[in-house]
Amino acid sequence: MSGHLYGRTPKVTTSIDSKISDALGITQNIVEEIIDPKPLIPRPDGALREATSRDADIDVDYQYSRENFYSLIERGQDAITGILDLAKESEHPRTYEVAGQLIKTVSEVTERLADLQQKMQFLKDVPDKAPQNVTNALFIGSTAELQKLMKQEKNEAIEVKESET
Repeated sequence: MSGHLYGRTPKVTTSIDSKISDALGITQNIVEEIIDPKPLIPRPDGALREATSRDADIDVDYQYSRENFYSLIERGQDAITGILDLAKESEHPRTYEVAGQLIKTVSEVTERLADLQQKMQFLKDVPDKAPQNVTNALFIGSTAELQKLMKQEKNEAIEVKESET
């Protein structure tokens, strides 16, 4: 036996893909092009070290997040271009659906970048906008505690006057 089913040797045939391509009149000359992805953004030098102050830590995190958001947006735009080209070629509803989802995702990342900018601005403005003088103090407690506190202050004031005279 030759090792094949029913002891016969198979006849030499072309692959199923070539048969289909011949039947549909499609050429087999497909050129694969490998596109180098955009390089990853390395972490900033200060990202792995402990920052000496809160402000330096915030600045390092902000810069790193900002660069990552820009990278995600750029890669998303490249993916959108590719998926839209594919959708035009195939005219399949699913590719248009995927393109729509990808556009939505890229727009969400863009919104996050804007939110990051607003939060950073808020963090930098907080120390300047803090109240400098407190004119109205509010006591939180029961009336009994307030009376006790006022009585204690009155007794201390009387003791100070007596010690002065």
